[in-house]
Amino acid sequence: MPLPAGHAPRSGRRLAAAGVGLAALAVPLWAVGMTVWQPLTEPVGPWSERLPESSTYWARDLRFLALLAAVCGLVLAGAGRRSWLTPAVLLGGGALAADVAVDRADPTGPGATVALVVAGWLAVGITVASAVRRDGATGVDGPRRAGGTGPPDAPGGAGLAGAAAVARPDRTVGPADPHRPVGVAGRDRAVLAGVAAVAAVLALTAVLTRSPTGREPALDPAALVTALLLLAVTVTGAAGAAPARGRRRLTAATGVAVTGGIGLPLVRLVGPAERLVPAALLGAALLLGVTLLTRPALPARRYPLLVPVALLAPLALWHVASLVSAALSPGAPLTALAGNSPVGGGDPDVLPALAGLVAGLGTALVLARTAGVPGRPGHRPAPPAGGSARPANAERRYP
Repeated sequence: MPLPAGHAPRSGRRLAAAGVGLAALAVPLWAVGMTVWQPLTEPVGPWSERLPESSTYWARDLRFLALLAAVCGLVLAGAGRRSWLTPAVLLGGGALAADVAVDRADPTGPGATVALVVAGWLAVGITVASAVRRDGATGVDGPRRAGGTGPPDAPGGAGLAGAAAVARPDRTVGPADPHRPVGVAGRDRAVLAGVAAVAAVLALTAVLTRSPTGREPALDPAALVTALLLLAVTVTGAAGAAPARGRRRLTAATGVAVTGGIGLPLVRLVGPAERLVPAALLGAALLLGVTLLTRPALPARRYPLLVPVALLAPLALWHVASLVSAALSPGAPLTALAGNSPVGGGDPDVLPALAGLVAGLGTALVLARTAGVPGRPGHRPAPPAGGSARPANAERRYP
């Protein structure tokens, strides 16, 4: 059935709904972290005998991870397009400033929680409206066709003829990039796969969150819920970056979800000192699943590199980022701005969320270097010997 010009296909609408839903779910998690968990981490009174140590403010670390989940969700909602990426990043920066200001006010109670949730949802709604308006201004709201006879990937349509048109950032319409996947206008599979990899590393960062005592009753549930939310972002991003729909993609996405859904609680059950090795193994499994889901047709020579890269890259990058964070103590100015007691005893005021973000971005780049960038040439299977080149609509089936 022909798709009316200017209308996104159903898969694009589902991805947008899932991304906005994940961003909306992150808001209550952030609000509870501010009004319920944050007071549990702050010493009572200016002469408290329980002085802050490294990782004392674990509620702040989990709140920052929730804010990153909201940003990733909005990037997914926009299918990785720049028109959504910029407002999402701006929302993240504004949310960080708002977090510090609200933390300084020390809100508590159900009323404060509801007020923060409403304010957060309003901010997400404004960001979505801004991104949709930018889409409309640039004409990237659905697949564009040259002949109007059918969707770009339909027989006899513009995709088969290679004449599909996509909206450009300069608001002009021209021939489609032969290396850009068709079927969903404006979908950037490379960005979606990168978000999935970043969210996977952030989920591990959440499940590794600790406190000086490790005995706070709220710590384990808070860390696990945050990690599961980031796992949902991982699965959604990987499924959105997959080159084709069908049972294979559904099975692979379900496998990643089940692996993370079982593995994250198991890692949390392990003692704090022994969590790193199982977390690294779980991270390798998640990243391998994301890579195989988003790049199902890799050259055989690249498979032996995937396992060591997925196992060692996030672990090494996370350690390096943590060491830099410990040396620079980036949490100290945020603690001071929030009016909280500074970390004493010579301990650094680290930000595990920042270390996880840096490690996730680095891991995504390393995986792209190893396995190839989704939707780009260089890791697609070569055409059969003596055969003709693949048709244009085969871009949907292979990365």
